[in-house]
Amino acid sequence: MKTPKRSIRYLLSCLLIVGFATNLNGQLLKKLGKRAEKAAERTVERRVERETQKKTDAALDSILEPGKKGKQQVPQNPPPGGSNDPDNTGSPQGSNTPSGSGSTGGPKTMQVYSKFDYVPGDKLLFYDDFSNDFVGDFPANWNTNGSGEVVTIGDSSEKWFEMKPGSNVFYIPDVPTLPEEYTAEFDLLATGLDSKTSSSTILRFVLSNDNNFSWGDYVYADIPFCQYHPIGFRVRSKTSQINNNITADIRRDVLGEPHISIAVNKQRFRLWVNEKKYIDIPRFIDASSVMTTLKFEVRYFKDGKERLFMKNLKVAEGGLDLRRKLISEGKVSTNGILFDSGSANIQPQSMGIIRQISQVLQQETGMNLMIEGHTDSDGDDASNMDLSKQRADAVKNALIEIYNVAGSRLQTTGKGESEPVGDNGTADGKAQNRRVVFIKQ
Repeated sequence: MKTPKRSIRYLLSCLLIVGFATNLNGQLLKKLGKRAEKAAERTVERRVERETQKKTDAALDSILEPGKKGKQQVPQNPPPGGSNDPDNTGSPQGSNTPSGSGSTGGPKTMQVYSKFDYVPGDKLLFYDDFSNDFVGDFPANWNTNGSGEVVTIGDSSEKWFEMKPGSNVFYIPDVPTLPEEYTAEFDLLATGLDSKTSSSTILRFVLSNDNNFSWGDYVYADIPFCQYHPIGFRVRSKTSQINNNITADIRRDVLGEPHISIAVNKQRFRLWVNEKKYIDIPRFIDASSVMTTLKFEVRYFKDGKERLFMKNLKVAEGGLDLRRKLISEGKVSTNGILFDSGSANIQPQSMGIIRQISQVLQQETGMNLMIEGHTDSDGDDASNMDLSKQRADAVKNALIEIYNVAGSRLQTTGKGESEPVGDNGTADGKAQNRRVVFIKQ
């Protein structure tokens, strides 16, 4: 009789073992299933990331080099002194374009800028394209308590000013004492940016009542270069107690060559990146403060990896409404309509002025205009005469095609270099001479 009991015990033990094994096997299968599911998800995520990166790179290429399959010819680390070593050309390495960035893909066109409302001042105070500086030198029309140099990039002869990072290191252009109303604009190029670029990596645009290397009373706006997160613009005013962060995403913009435009009208401060306005603070500058000096501060760019370059700094008094002047005086001259060098291609950021002219013509339905083009003295007389006429025609075509002005209301002429208003021996004077004049007919 013992044998059946042992058999029953053995059978129960086997059933328990089988049940336990089945349960254990089920748990293992579930765990393995979850792991397989997560692995599959990671594989899909990586595949999506790769495809997204390819599309993003293609979009960036169309912005940086429209019409070309190759990337922008900008070195990751341009050699000191502006060497033209071809081995150093190529797009910035490791630049991860963030998703959800504020700019759209594709080249910037005049149509994109058709609502751009920045109007530069009409009395030039300072202009520097570093053309008169030697490569490797600190620019003659600037001061600093740090270090920097003029460089060329790749195989281009165009000169840039490289500013070195440092806390409380200021770069001060020799701008005369700032008036109450003026504009400032410049182009930037940053290399070495990638997904690890710090949220503290910024260019600080400072207005101060101190003309040396102290802060004094100040206001500033930080232009961010961070790539892993959209940190926006920090704005701070010592005197009006403003200390805030303005939400924005310009990560894609700063991977190109962003054009920065700034307008100061007494207390009001506005800032645009390319065609988009990001800052508009009506009482940023305290009425009791007199901000006399413009300064730049470069902060937390990683030495030897991330580098920042500037060109074409222009500061001009005014930035007022050109429409009233054209209506009241019947004539307005501006050097704020910019063209590509030696070309009649209008730079899109010039559309704020053309837009104002179109608004005058829409209001004053009986007004006709003569559009005069003027150049500096670079090149021969005949070529400059042709170029100035082509540029006047380009402005006319923009008024017709973008703002639907009737062509019969517009005439054009070219004056070439025949009527200078500035010294063609200086960068400032040349910038004054490159102008467009609108005359009521």
